Amino acid sequence: MQVPERLAPLMDLGVIDEVVRPLMSGKEAQVYVVGLGGELRVAKVYKDAERRSFKHRADYTEGRTVRNSREQRAMDKRSRHGMEKIEEAWRSAEVDAIHRLRAAGVRVPIPYDFVEGVLVMELVVDRDGDPASRLVDARLGRPAALTLFERLIGEVVKMLCAGLVHGDLSDFNVLMGADGPVIIDFPQAVDATRNQGARTIFLRDVANLTQSLARFAPELRSLRYGPEIWSLYEASVLTPETPLTGKHVGSTRRVDTSPLLEEILFFEREARMRREALGLPPRPARTPVPRAASPTAEKPSRPQADRHPRPQGDRPPRPQADRPQADRPPRSQADRPPRPQADRPQADRPQPERPPRLQADRTGRPPSTPAPGSPPPDGAGEPRRSRRRRRRRKPSA
Repeated sequence: MQVPERLAPLMDLGVIDEVVRPLMSGKEAQVYVVGLGGELRVAKVYKDAERRSFKHRADYTEGRTVRNSREQRAMDKRSRHGMEKIEEAWRSAEVDAIHRLRAAGVRVPIPYDFVEGVLVMELVVDRDGDPASRLVDARLGRPAALTLFERLIGEVVKMLCAGLVHGDLSDFNVLMGADGPVIIDFPQAVDATRNQGARTIFLRDVANLTQSLARFAPELRSLRYGPEIWSLYEASVLTPETPLTGKHVGSTRRVDTSPLLEEILFFEREARMRREALGLPPRPARTPVPRAASPTAEKPSRPQADRHPRPQGDRPPRPQADRPQADRPPRSQADRPPRPQADRPQADRPQPERPPRLQADRTGRPPSTPAPGSPPPDGAGEPRRSRRRRRRRKPSA
């Protein structure tokens, strides 16, 4: 087949010898089957940021840092250089997670090389030597589903003991290898100690596994491995050998507040001694306000029966005025007092003559005021529209 552009540098460097065929395409990368020295491997080519469909990536990158302080400041400011470093960190996160998980004994593919943003790793095969299928395509019986679920829960516990949460664990990211399930796809792996949403993401991963295998073993839906494992992790008692029951009840520990009360009393004694040394009167003792006298006390709720609206027929008649409306005599127009009139000018008063309104010419400047007694200018008595037409008329030759 034609060599993809991203894999050509790997062939020039001798990392791979040939590209056999494409294997699968996901929302983050394109996977190819490649060969090196007669051995088949896979090359994971990560897609560019604008072509990926992974959403809410910021929820997974929280807590990730780099050693170079200059690059970290650029990543925090999200400058052009910082965005390039964020992209590089996203691609290299899977390599770091795989090495970290393999050291913890988690079943993940063996990484070989990471060159030019391309990850070359082991090709997981089934018992027939073909590329392993995903869990979502498997058809299992009830006993096999229960056994597989126990193994996957054990892998999840190992991952959490190593300080990582997968972040996108589902039946799409579990391969049915010849020796057991293999977990893949770690670019969104979350640091369990630095990410504030790690608990929510972890519970969602365990719930996804439970729902996918509950198709073959319905009794798995009643188990609560996620909250149980996380509570043991928070208590720092979780190990890969910790026995699990799948049952979790909320914490019933009683908090000991005696140290806090002793500290409060200590500071109050210090404050009292300081006021006595300065000759100040002691502070009045705090007396609790009785609940009945408290202005913010809750009012006793009425019985539920009184809250229903009362029927219309049971309502008492409204009290009427002492004097019915019908007994009042109608008020005639003559009884009304006259309204005060404003000092308006009467019609017989002579009105002052107003000078005629002057019209501005085309230049916008007002014309000169004519002398008293002089004849009006040409066209002054005509309507405004006729004057405009007269001005636009061209003189005859």
